[in-house]
Amino acid sequence: MALAATLAGFVLDAVATPGPTATPAANWTHAWAAFGEPKYLRNFAHFDYADPNARKGGTLYLGQPDRRTSFDKYNPFTIKGASPGGVSIFMFETLAIPAGDEPSTIYGLLAEEMLVPNDRSSVSFRLHPKARFLNGDPVLAADVKHSFDMLNSKFASPAYRTAFAGVEKVVVVDERTLRFDLKDRSIDTVNAVAVAMPVFSRKWGAGPDGKPKQFDQIVSEYPVTSGPYEISLSDSGRRIEFRYRPDYWARDLGVRRGFFNFERIVYRYYKDRAVSMEAFKAGEFDINLEYSARRFARQHDGNKWRDGRIKKEVLPGGMGQGMQPYIPNLRRPIFADRRTREALDLAYDFDWVNRYHQYKRTYSMFSNSEFAAKGLPSPGELKLLEPFRDKLPPAVFGPPYEPPRTDSAKVIRQNLLRARDLLTAAGWTLGSDGVMQNAKGERLEFEYLTSEDGAERTIAVWQKNLEKLGIRMKVRRVDFALFRKRLEVYDYDLVAVLGSDFTLPSPLEYIESFGSKSADEPGGNNFRGVKSPVVDALLDAMNRAQTMQELLDTCRAFDRVVMHEHWQVPELYIADWRISYWDRFERPKSLPLYYTIDSPNEVYPAWPITTWWLKDGASR
Repeated sequence: MALAATLAGFVLDAVATPGPTATPAANWTHAWAAFGEPKYLRNFAHFDYADPNARKGGTLYLGQPDRRTSFDKYNPFTIKGASPGGVSIFMFETLAIPAGDEPSTIYGLLAEEMLVPNDRSSVSFRLHPKARFLNGDPVLAADVKHSFDMLNSKFASPAYRTAFAGVEKVVVVDERTLRFDLKDRSIDTVNAVAVAMPVFSRKWGAGPDGKPKQFDQIVSEYPVTSGPYEISLSDSGRRIEFRYRPDYWARDLGVRRGFFNFERIVYRYYKDRAVSMEAFKAGEFDINLEYSARRFARQHDGNKWRDGRIKKEVLPGGMGQGMQPYIPNLRRPIFADRRTREALDLAYDFDWVNRYHQYKRTYSMFSNSEFAAKGLPSPGELKLLEPFRDKLPPAVFGPPYEPPRTDSAKVIRQNLLRARDLLTAAGWTLGSDGVMQNAKGERLEFEYLTSEDGAERTIAVWQKNLEKLGIRMKVRRVDFALFRKRLEVYDYDLVAVLGSDFTLPSPLEYIESFGSKSADEPGGNNFRGVKSPVVDALLDAMNRAQTMQELLDTCRAFDRVVMHEHWQVPELYIADWRISYWDRFERPKSLPLYYTIDSPNEVYPAWPITTWWLKDGASR
């Protein structure tokens, strides 16, 4: 799930060489850079990847931004139910936002100024005097504290409590000033409250007596927020429309100038990707982000592409790539032995999956970045790993993990023979029915749970390879609502979950995904079920890193452990964005390095839908 990206998605710079010790600003400033100086000066006109002269008006039509096929609430921050994706992008705002073309720096939005002492013992915000909610009320420090308290309560998603665990207390200094005192004096905690905490009015969900409802009981009430759009129409979980607020308070600020150029944003929801694709070709919505190489190669084609009515494009992305793996649930005894998990990896045929040659094989927790382990462990890595040598696979102290080659039938056969030997060593023997079983009589069979269309086709060759080894993998495809529910309670054998992209790895995200404390908490992101004191120690060191070199060492040591423990079967990644769109738009000349297309769970700009604009006279 991508919720962790919302909370810890603002991260820093995937630089090639170590940087200086972090020296946060000690004075009130419009921007805060964890390393170096901000690119944009106070009162800057606009970000380079936004055009202040963009044409305003018209309607942008979009399909659902992820696998949800409908929505039944408007509160994105609780576990039960599904909210419409556009609510997070177009309605909620945060105290600060990261620049999409600059690493390691945040700029004030709701906060006119910020102050971070050199020891990072706190972070203070002075709210912009013009900031207003859509009901006309000013955004006050009491609203920010209320938002924090609600998100940090037991009635919100537990991911927020993980994100805010480093905050000791929130102090309202005056009507427009508040201070977060930090017990975890990390860059990550500063960013958690600055760019990953949505702010909303105390009046959202308030009863007749003015007191707020229990947070998870705020379901059908439209959010009272400060963002550029408000909900103008909602139709039975299938369609939602947003209308630009002509009185939007931040329209002339440098952090917003050139953004939000459409008068209306309309989302339409479809029951599956096949229906969605046909709707796109029929002109029901404008931009189609494609995740499937097969669909991009075969289905994004036809007369409308050839005559130019629809454009097909691969947009370059500069983000480090979060892992996209198949994840065995370690809570299931059949996956307890590392050798069993490695055998699953050896049976996976990446080259068949990549027959359209659009992907790269995932090789690290930090693919496409300098934070991936390389060579032998450095002295800094060894300092972290040596105390746990007797608890770790010997391979951790050698070269980094390399995914098995699958580029020929001969190589695949060798992989399967090696996998068979590992299974034998792990105590599995072939039963009379052709399925592996252990000394307890437990069979090596499991279910792959998914909500994705075409999942059976994607894993077909892997499934056959596993059958050759005596491993039976069944596929169960369910709708997204049930898939999400089973994820929340960890009721699955094997799932595929995409990690978030990054500019610099975020300790908070990995604590949530790998920390022992999150393994048994429903609604969390430790989908693997990892409970490892070694990993806990490495994540603590990652969170306390004070220099870029320390962060590199901790990330690479963590990478070696995770990959050599085979807690996942790494699949693939693609750093670029594959889209088709109707030729109705103009866009800024500059492309940001760090951006998304239309994701409700990222803090970086959803560049096309927030900065593009309609051509003069454009129509369908």
